[in-house]
Amino acid sequence: MDVTHSTFTLERRFAASVERVFRAWSTPEARKRWMAQGADHSLDFVVGGFETVKGFDSEGRALTFQARYDDIVANQRILTTSTLHAEDQLSTVSVSSVEFSSDGEETVVVVTEHGMYLPGQEKPEWREQGTAQQLDTLVAEFKAKED
Repeated sequence: MDVTHSTFTLERRFAASVERVFRAWSTPEARKRWMAQGADHSLDFVVGGFETVKGFDSEGRALTFQARYDDIVANQRILTTSTLHAEDQLSTVSVSSVEFSSDGEETVVVVTEHGMYLPGQEKPEWREQGTAQQLDTLVAEFKAKED
């Protein structure tokens, strides 16, 4: 088989309201701060809209991540399909969900991603590690004053 299939689920708790955490995902300025640092970023956060992140890997290859928003229920869930290209070569195709729920004064976010990884490209453990790092960076959004 030349396609690797992999699924991971990450859960994080944030000391902020569901509405505030959801805004960090849906507002272009906030999303770029924690998800696309140092990269070109655009976000059209509507069903059918796209998010595009263009940057470079450690070897200087151009990377382009593009996600299509397939379902958005404010303060509850976001469903996307996405691709990652290294230069002009398709690397991965993924389907992801982000679920938001309130737990007292905290928000619980559960990210689940089902990925198909093409040979010689990104590895599932790299994607999981990168996503975990982005979620860890998101914590800083809630240490600042309420936006």
